Amino acid sequence: MTEKIAIITGASRGLGAAFAEALAPDYHIVAIARTTGALEELDDRIKAKGGQATLAPMDITNADAMAHLCRSIYDRWGSAAIWVHAAVHAAPLMATSTLDRKDWDKSIEANVRATGVLIPFMAPLLGDDGHAVFFDDTSAGQKFFGAYGATKAAQIALVTSWAAENAHIGPKVHILSPAPMSTATRARFFPGEDKSTLAHPSTEAARLLETLDL
Repeated sequence: MTEKIAIITGASRGLGAAFAEALAPDYHIVAIARTTGALEELDDRIKAKGGQATLAPMDITNADAMAHLCRSIYDRWGSAAIWVHAAVHAAPLMATSTLDRKDWDKSIEANVRATGVLIPFMAPLLGDDGHAVFFDDTSAGQKFFGAYGATKAAQIALVTSWAAENAHIGPKVHILSPAPMSTATRARFFPGEDKSTLAHPSTEAARLLETLDL
């Protein structure tokens, strides 16, 4: 039986890590993120459940490294069944009139440019039967969310076009809307928020996976 491959970009924590763990029983996980230690902890959790993972500690904005990784995936496995894109740069909240240029550039690089580079890399791996999964965010347009909101909205606009173009062909492109979750990123955005009102990433990953026809 051919091994099914799930590629997770942004796999070190939050929803990306939760998706990696949820998919691990049925897929070999290729976990991509910048934080080696967090990837190793994810690998331990996956192995504890009987799954297997290949760790790729790299930055998704490094186009050459990502091209090499995708080529390596093709050479080893020939294809991938699913790509979950959970990587995002969450710039600090600030007034639009005081945007920090460094954070603005990093937001564009990670949230928009990298997505536009990765889609052509991933599409051939996914083929006609694969699935690509992205996550919407309702923060776009809210006050103080200028850099994050604008670039996240641009990312989703790009993905929406890809989904429309693939309406009758593969891979199938999904844009999912997670409930507010208890993550480190949200804690930065909403310090002091009552976490008991928030979903856990693992619970949300399980719920969202049920909506997909995998």
